[in-house]
Amino acid sequence: MIEKLEQSSGRFLGYKAVGKITREDYTSFTEGVQALLEQEESICLLLDLEEFDREKVSAWGADFKFGREFRHKITKMAVVGQTKRQEWMTGLMDPLFADEAKFFPLDEREAAWEWLQT
Repeated sequence: MIEKLEQSSGRFLGYKAVGKITREDYTSFTEGVQALLEQEESICLLLDLEEFDREKVSAWGADFKFGREFRHKITKMAVVGQTKRQEWMTGLMDPLFADEAKFFPLDEREAAWEWLQT
């Protein structure tokens, strides 16, 4: 499941990934991003991976499609997580999903929101 975070405001959008992410989860996530981009020229995105398990293989295509569609409209992407793998994956997201991506440990969630807004 991918759920929108309450802290989302204006062009700053946050989502939390919970459990195993499916292709269907990407549909609602993509619709939320698209709806905001109809109002804003570009957005900043926070992804909270604290409760993320993995992406099902069936979701990989939707993941890459998301990057192709929105890569140039996401100016900053903050990834909040807890594993070295998540930190490493953030480095891959930088050129594929956003103009700039940065990893933040769980205890720096607020710093992640602040970074998006600078």
